[in-house]
Formats: sequence, C-alpha cells, structure tokens
Amino acid sequence: MFCIRWAGMRLVFLLSNMPLRLGHIQSLQPNEILKRFRTQLKSLGFSYDWDRELSTTEPEYYKWTQWIFLQLFKKGLAYQAEIPVNWCPALGTVLANEEVVNGVSERGGHPVVRKPMRQWILKITAYADRLLEDLDDLDWPESIKEMQRNWIGRSEGAELEFGVVDSQGYEQGLKLFIVVAPEHPLLSSLTTEAQHEKVEHYGELASKKSKDRSFSGSYAINPATRETIPIWIADYVLGSYGTGAIMAVPAHDSRDYEFALKYDIPIIRVVSRTDRSDDDSEPYVDDGIMINSSNSLSGLNINGLSCKDAASKVIEWLESTGHGIKKVNYKLRDWLFARQRYWGEPFPVVYLDDSGEVVPLQENELPLVLPDLDDFNPTGTGEPPLAKARSWVNTVDPVSGRHARRNKYNATMGWYYLRFMDPKNPTALVDKDKERYWSPVDIYVGGAEHSVLHLLYARFWHKVLYDIGVVSTKEPFQCLINQGLILGEIEYTAFKDQEGRLVSAESVGITDNHFQERIPAEKYSRLVARAYKMSKSRGNVINPDDVVSEYGADSLRLYEMFMGPLRDSKTWSTGGIEGVHRFLARTWRLIVGPPLPDGSYNCGTIATDDEPTLDQLRSLHRCIAKVSEEIQETRFNTGISAMMEFVNAAYKPFVLLLSPFAPHMAEELWSRMGHQESLAYEQFPEAESEFLKDSNIVLPVQINGKTRGTILVDEACSEDDAFRLASEDEKLSKYISERMIKKRIFVPGRILNVILDHHKIEVRMGKLTSTERRWWKKQEQGLITPSDEAEGVRGFRLIGFQFLPIDAAILQIVCQTAVWRTSSHLATSMAHGMQSCSKREVQCRAVCAVGK
Repeated sequence: MFCIRWAGMRLVFLLSNMPLRLGHIQSLQPNEILKRFRTQLKSLGFSYDWDRELSTTEPEYYKWTQWIFLQLFKKGLAYQAEIPVNWCPALGTVLANEEVVNGVSERGGHPVVRKPMRQWILKITAYADRLLEDLDDLDWPESIKEMQRNWIGRSEGAELEFGVVDSQGYEQGLKLFIVVAPEHPLLSSLTTEAQHEKVEHYGELASKKSKDRSFSGSYAINPATRETIPIWIADYVLGSYGTGAIMAVPAHDSRDYEFALKYDIPIIRVVSRTDRSDDDSEPYVDDGIMINSSNSLSGLNINGLSCKDAASKVIEWLESTGHGIKKVNYKLRDWLFARQRYWGEPFPVVYLDDSGEVVPLQENELPLVLPDLDDFNPTGTGEPPLAKARSWVNTVDPVSGRHARRNKYNATMGWYYLRFMDPKNPTALVDKDKERYWSPVDIYVGGAEHSVLHLLYARFWHKVLYDIGVVSTKEPFQCLINQGLILGEIEYTAFKDQEGRLVSAESVGITDNHFQERIPAEKYSRLVARAYKMSKSRGNVINPDDVVSEYGADSLRLYEMFMGPLRDSKTWSTGGIEGVHRFLARTWRLIVGPPLPDGSYNCGTIATDDEPTLDQLRSLHRCIAKVSEEIQETRFNTGISAMMEFVNAAYKPFVLLLSPFAPHMAEELWSRMGHQESLAYEQFPEAESEFLKDSNIVLPVQINGKTRGTILVDEACSEDDAFRLASEDEKLSKYISERMIKKRIFVPGRILNVILDHHKIEVRMGKLTSTERRWWKKQEQGLITPSDEAEGVRGFRLIGFQFLPIDAAILQIVCQTAVWRTSSHLATSMAHGMQSCSKREVQCRAVCAVGK
C-alpha cells in the first residue's frame, strides 16, 4: 500500500511565501494547489492509492487529531505554560528549537527572537526512557538511532544546593563559576543592583540568540570547598533542562572552555588525559583519572578514581551531607505544540471567562472547525490569524453555558500513517482489525533531517495510542530508509578582482575584495565547481513538467532511479536523461520494430512464439533475479543496469521487469503484445533456479595421474566429448596421441585421466641437423667421447614427440628399444639430464634413423 497525504502546514508555508503575498483566502485555497500537485504526480505514474488520499486541512481528518489531543489532555500529557519561545515575525509563528539554525528560521532564513508566550506543551519527556529503550528493536540506520539517543540525552548526575552571597562575599582566586539560563526564575533575585542594567540589556540580546554573556553580580558557595563561585548568565544553558543552572567545568566542556577564555577565568584540569598529553589548547572531554579533586575541610577526596567511580562517590557524599541528591536529566525537552498559522487543527478546548479554567470539548462535539477568514496573514503582534475571528473566539461553554473563549492557536500532529489504514472511518481513528493487519509501517522513506523532529514525535504519540489500546504495536515504523538529496546541476563560479580581472580561485581565500560571477563551465578553466541543494532562491530547481514534455515521464522516472543508490545524494544533470531515453527507445524498437517510412509504428509487436534457447532462458532468469534483488534492496540504479544489459532474450517477462521503472511505456508494450488487462495486476516474474545454475564446469585433465590442465565442459558432458575437447586444447594436445593411449579414466563432472602406453611409442624418421650427423657418424665408428655423450644428451630429439613430458624411466626405454643401439652409459647420462630439466620436459627430435 502506497498512500499520499497533503500536509496543511506545508501548504500554508507555500501560500504565505508567494511573491505577491496575497491576503485573501478565496485566492489561496489549498485545494487549488493540491489540484496542481495531484496532476503532476499522476503524470509521473506514481502508484499511489488515490482512494486513501488524505489532507490534514479537512475536518474529517483533523477531527481525530483533536480526539488524540483530548486523550493526551486526560492523561496529563498536554499542559499549558508561559515559556520563552522562538518567535519569527516574518513567518508569524512560533518555531521549535529544531527549526531555528544560527538565530534564523530553518525555512526562509528569517530572524528569530525569544519571546514569552503561554503555549500548549506535550510532555514527551514522560516517555524519554521508552523512546530510548525501544530504539534497539528498530531496523533503522544506526546514525539516525544515535541522533535520537543524543537528542534525548539521558544523563545521570546530581542536583546540588548552593548558598548565594552578594558581591560583599567575593573572594579572590576563583577557580570555578556557575551559569544560569536567561529565563531562570531566580534571575531577578540573583542580579545585584549594580548589574541590573547590564543583565536587562543582555536579556534583550539573548532573545535574539546572541552569544554574549552577562555577570549577575552574585556568588554561590561551593558546598565541597566552601569557596565562592561567580554566577553568570548565558543562553547556552537552557531553562528547561534540569534546574536551568550548571556548575561549569571549563577544562572539560567546550562551551565552558570558550566562556572561561573570554572572561579570563582560570581553567583547572581535574581529569588527566589518557594519552598523557600536556595540550591545554582545547578541553579534554573523554574519560580519565581524577586529579586536583580533594578538600581537607569536607573530607572529600576523589583523586585517582575514574570519572564514573568519582561521580558515584560525589553523589554519595552529597546525599549523606544533605547538599544534593542523585538526579537523572534529559536533554529532551517537552514539545511546544502550538502554531500561529491559520491552517491547522484548532485546540478542542475553551477557557471560561470568569475563572480561566480550561474545559475540554466533549468528543461528540468534534470536529471543531476553522472559521472562514478573508485575511489570514499574521497579525504582527504575536497573536495568530485566528485572533481576527472574534465571533468564533468568543463562545459559550456547551456544558455550563458560561461565557468562554476558544484557543487562538492551532496544532498539527503526524499520525496520518494510521489513517491510511482506514481513511473513511467516521466512528474511529482506525479500525482495530485493519490496524492489526497493516501495522507497523513496513518501510518509512524520509530524509535524515526528520530524525529528531517528525520521527521522534510520531514515536511519542504512537506509544500514547498504544497505552490506551488504539494501536497494537509499540513503534510506528519498523524500517527506515534515508533517501539522499538530488542536488542541482553543478555550478561554476569565477572570481574577479576589483578591476574586473579574473583571478585564480585559490587566491580568493587570502585576498579581500573579490567578486563572484556564475559562468558557463566551458568559458574559463580556473573555476570553483559545486552542486547545491535545489531551491528557488538559487534558481536551480528543475520543473518536472519541462522534462516530461521533452523526454517523457518514463525517462524522468528512470533517470532519477539510475542516478545512483537511493540513499546517496546525487547531482542532477539534464544531459544524463538522454542516455536512459535512448535505452527506452531501443527497447521500444526491439519489441515493436523499427519505424515505418511515415514515422509511425506497427500496431502489434515483432515478438514470436518460438521457444527461447537455453542461453536465452539463462540470461533472462539472471536478469529477473538481479532486478528483483536490487528492487528489494532499493538499489534501483543497478537493477536498471541489469535490464540495459539484457534487452533481447525474452519479451513478456522483460516488459514486466521494466514496468516499475517505466510504467507508461511498459503498459503500451503490454497492450501491443495482445494483453487485455493492465500489467499492474500481472504477477511479477520470478527467476527459476534451474536457469540460474551455470551448467558449464571446469574439468581437470591428468596425464598419467598428474594434472596438466583444465577444460570447460557442460555438466552432462560424456567421456568422448571430454577427451575430444582435451585433444583440441592447445596446451593439452601436445601430451596426447591416439597411438600412445593405454586407457582413459573418466569421472563425470570430476576428472579425466589419460594413461599412456610406453611400449607403443614409435620413433619415426626425421631430418637430422649437420651436428647430429657428425655425432651419429662418431657413434657408428666407436669414437664417442664423454664430452660427445654430453653433447648428445643436449641434442637428443625424438621425432613426433615435441614438448612431450617424459620421466627418466621412459627415456631409458626409448633409448633401449630404438632401432639403433647406444651405450648404456649414454642412456644413463640422458636419463640424468632428463631429471635435471625444469618440469621434467624435453624437446627432442630423432637423432637416429630407422634401420640403423
């Protein structure tokens, strides 16, 4: 099941960032945008189940989002609090911490400030341990699981109590300091009158994500050493994490280290480096042995202990002396749930005017529908667009009849995957039987940027639904695949100096006042080449309509999958489409035939009913096996490569293999082959194992029990065929002669052994060289000397047995049974020479004539 949903919040972003910034809702209905998107997706042949299409802006959908919120509210997992939030005036909305990067909004790059607001918050921290523990059972990339572990950030430590004194209690020689968050509730009481103006000014800077710091004017007393410690204010400490205050350890924390350097605070190392280095140019953050960590007044001494053992001993000392307790903290913070957009799910609660009490709506009153507005732009005051719908905001509590107000903020919740399972159910979020059948989601494909946003939130509310019996699984997504980005085409940048002269890109890093210019790649050679993420601001977005118009939808689909592995980032190149386009054209001609003189094609195909050959079947089923495996492993590019290698072994199965990649052409070819039904309902081909086996085997060939080579034979090869192939082999043929064969030993599929008969060896006449004639004449006259015998050994040749491997015993037989007779001394010398030859081979021709 492949489904699609339209996210209302994403549509709002598109609407509010259109160039003209139109303000009339009638001109910007999401349905108009959805219609265009839907047309584009259908033109590309995506196999979505359009009967299960969802839009989060429809009341029939967000009725159940509101229902989920009521369950969270009943369980105490949804509450309100006034907290500093990330307010983006340009977007007119509050952003989660994850949506703010370097002080600006992740989307659009607009400035973000900290502003106190009363907001709805979901208590995701109540599920922190379960969110950590259940990660181990998920088939997710380990990097994503580690990102969630780090984001949850479970740590064990201690919560200490410090006495506070003003500037009169200051003592020289301070070695440590405390940092509190700008929003700490005790900040006003910690700030001295002398520091009040500076602290107030810093509060304004901190709201704009400034990296500046401020001194409160007060000091705390270290309970272990009784030394005074200055209390600073910095926004790298979060008011929502722990107590909103930390005791700094500048030698072993990067942020504390930077702080201490800037304000000239001594940095005392308390953990020794395991590498025994004296490098103090950066903080040491790994484990080690404690040093400089004892005090005679308190009696606490942790020198020589490991960090873990030292922490345990300090916590034990704190609890025994009443100065602190053991505490588990999480970096994870409760989730700010509200949004300031018009499009979204209104909170199903009212606030009584006389008491401010929050009263949840009854479930039978859902959905609470959005009011119609003519102007849904942000108010600019921090209030959302719904504040303009006064007649909708001011209401009456349906239970008590008392005057009340509705919430002006909206929310959004990504539980859509459950609604896909039962999209038309008016009485339940999802039918239990259908949920048990479909859950959990088999594969979730999404970018790594969702790792600590949607993926973490979805796991949280899914566990809540599991606890109340709505779903049967603890986790929503069993398998996660991160797809890579498709980057824009490579851009080439040249650099010019102030006088307009081109300069080398390497010199730009050390020379000021240079200008960048984007130019064609072929114009200059000294360029910076880089591919960027597609975005409208860079102008490198590819309109799919243009590609479909020129090359067809199948070419676009095929190219996107052929660019590289799904999980890798890839660089777009319009020129690359031409290659896959040619492949599709070749496939078309293969099955339909060449074009007719008028440019048209035959109505049918040129496929025949002839039985395929064994080689064709093997090629086909190897292709089926390869494509099936690569689809399962999401290696679509190599699956396409396998089809490119095979386009002429078979027609019907190949068209089915092609269909997931190029469905439009495949359907047309399928129809031309005489099929009445769509191939979408045809069984995907399966490779038959009998054709995947390679029937050719390597058969060893032995001569007299010694392996002399191998031959490639069919698995069912007979003895005669094997011997014939061995006789034709260039290397083996020199060992084999029909006149010498005594017998053959053949084990099918295992070995061929040829046994030679030495007594049938014939010495045939050959042409002698002049040296050989002189040697033979001396031998007849009895004038052979030892040196002549040695020369004879070197020149001894038997006609017809060139490169014949022969051992010393065989050589003696040849000498003794030849028509001519030689001395036993000569035979012995020849045998000795034979033994010293490499590979015990000798090249020889006859040194005698028959009849002599």
